[in-house]
Amino acid sequence: FYVSVLLNRATGRNIIMYSTEGGMDIEEVAEHTPHLIFKEEIDPKVGLQGFQARKIAFNLGLTGAAHKEMVKFVAALYKAYDSTDSAMFEINPVLKTSDDKIIAVDAKVDLDENALYRHPDYAAMRDKLEEDPTDVEASESNLNYVKLDGNVGCMVNGAGLAMATMDIIKLAGGEPANFLDVGGTANATTVKAGFNIILKDPNVKAILINIFGGIVRCDRVAQGVIDAYQEIGDIRVPIIVRLQGTNAEEAKKLIDESGLKVYSAILLKEAADLVEEVLAK
Repeated sequence: FYVSVLLNRATGRNIIMYSTEGGMDIEEVAEHTPHLIFKEEIDPKVGLQGFQARKIAFNLGLTGAAHKEMVKFVAALYKAYDSTDSAMFEINPVLKTSDDKIIAVDAKVDLDENALYRHPDYAAMRDKLEEDPTDVEASESNLNYVKLDGNVGCMVNGAGLAMATMDIIKLAGGEPANFLDVGGTANATTVKAGFNIILKDPNVKAILINIFGGIVRCDRVAQGVIDAYQEIGDIRVPIIVRLQGTNAEEAKKLIDESGLKVYSAILLKEAADLVEEVLAK
């Protein structure tokens, strides 16, 4: 069998997803035989109810002692998911033995990083050597980074703006090389860390920095870009900086007068045109 607990982001409730087709890629099952996947939504006010655990065991075709064992298994699984503040708790496969015992053979657990402060014992078990060094560097610099397969590096403040930036890159004929959110308080330190991470990707042919100066002033970000550029030294790829918001005009003037090989823009359309231009060279 397959049994997992995860968050349904559409409803904001936990769901137990289960199937008789365990021991294989559940995505394949969902694509080719979706009728074999069942879902049980849990009301956060009352938690998992006994009738729901019994329903799951029934839908898996279990009877007698095996049915009772599966009810206990589902209750224990949900308790483990809830008490560890997990984002997902997946058991695949779940086996029924010849004597009607229910056994978890393999597990995949995804802990919610935002809740790790409540579980210092879990955080202490983290082995950074098992992780991608770039992801570790990004997390240590408080950057939200996801590597992609494109040719234009992105550095943005705000997830929504990051998505819009990736769209504009695609419209300009490029492909985003990453998702990189420097947060709402971008400064020289975070900009430099962002540069270092993006430049480790040999596929990057240009870098687009798109900052909206709401909390942070655009001229401070511009100075951060200039300082980071000078500190890093020779940057082999063209950089387009689009700053909008508080002191955007002053920021553009700072970059234009810096003497660095940095293209500046205020409108998003200008930034897109510059991306298209540098990629065509």
